Parts: sequence; structure tokens; C-alpha cells
Amino acid sequence: MVVISRLVAGFNRFYADKPVLTITITNAVLGGIADTVAQTLTAIRSRQKRPLAGSAISDGIEMPDYDEKASYKAQFLAPRNRGPPAFDFERLTRFMSYGFIMSPVQYHWFSFLTRTFPITKASATVPVLQRMAFDQFIFAPMGLACFFTFMTVTEGGGRRAVARKFQDVYLPALKANFMLWPAVQFVNFRIVPLPYQIPLVSTVGIAWTAYLSLTNSSDEPVASNV
Repeated sequence: MVVISRLVAGFNRFYADKPVLTITITNAVLGGIADTVAQTLTAIRSRQKRPLAGSAISDGIEMPDYDEKASYKAQFLAPRNRGPPAFDFERLTRFMSYGFIMSPVQYHWFSFLTRTFPITKASATVPVLQRMAFDQFIFAPMGLACFFTFMTVTEGGGRRAVARKFQDVYLPALKANFMLWPAVQFVNFRIVPLPYQIPLVSTVGIAWTAYLSLTNSSDEPVASNV
């Protein structure tokens, strides 16, 4: 508790002085934590799916033609890497960069919602619902579009790769968003002070960003994972 109290006090001090910079650094760090969690889960899942030694021949071996001795040797003598994937620091950098870039946008968006739909003692629930509706039906779809576009382009993909990413994973991810974030944002807008709203989103977002990281790195549609 002492450590948490010190972290909160430090956050309040820096936020009062430089709110945008404080939110930006916080989001970048939390984005890095989220991708680290996602890569760890990927490694664990890969290790669990790794076949046992000799399992490749458990169903029998198709004997090659004798005219293809070279390919036969290459097939069975080539080294095989069956270990979990190595930690991808470039991917980690991409996620931290995305969090760094999007944080100022989030800050101004939350400030806009606070000014546009003020909560008063006479009216609290309606402004909260208005904030949540604007956030989920305007910002969330645009945010997901920016996320998948940024990740695909920084991975070296072009227009076709972006289009394929949207075709495969955008709608499942948006559906997953609507299953989680309306409830989170309702509580966030209703009881959490403005300086802590984005950090709360980022904290819950560790699990969400881990999901997006796994979704973005998948080569197949993720509808079955939602």
C-alpha cells in the first residue's frame, strides 16, 4: 500500500504540472506491459502445442523416390526449431509507440466529453450515458481502425495487408470492445475523477491490449476467440 500511495502521489504531482506528458508516458509503459503479457501468453501457448520428439513420424513416413535423395536428406537432416518464439522487442516498441502517440488524443477526447456533458448533482446518469455513447460509437471504432492500421504499416504491410487485417479481425475486435468497454466506461465516467480516467482505461487496457496484440499477430480470423 505504501508503494501504491507513493505512485499515486507522484502521478498527481506530475499530472498537475504536465498532464499530457504524464498520461503519454503512463500509456506507453502500460502498452509495453500489455504486449509483454501477450507475448508471454503466446510463448506459453506455443510450448503447450509443441509436439513431442519423434511425434512427426508417429503416423508413418512416406518414403521418397530414390531420384530425390537430396530433398529427402534436406527434409530429415535440416535443423528444426520447435521452441517458443523469441521475445519480439520490435513489436514491443510498436505497442509502446502507439500508446505514446494516442495518449494526447485520448486526453483531449476525455476533456471534450467532460466539457460537453457535465455531470451535476441534478443530472448524473444521463451525461454519463451520453459520454459512454459518444465514446463507444465514435472514438472506439476510430481507435481500433487506427490501431490495426498503425500496427500493420509499421510491420511493413501495405494497402493489401491493411485491407486483409480489417477483413479478418476488425469486426470481431469491435464486437469484443462492445462486450467490455461500455460497462468500464460507465463506471469510469460516473465515479472516477478526470485525472484518473485515462489511467484507469490504461490499467483495464492491459488485458484489452494483450487481446489486441494476440489478435494483431494472428494470421487467421479471430472470431472464434471472441
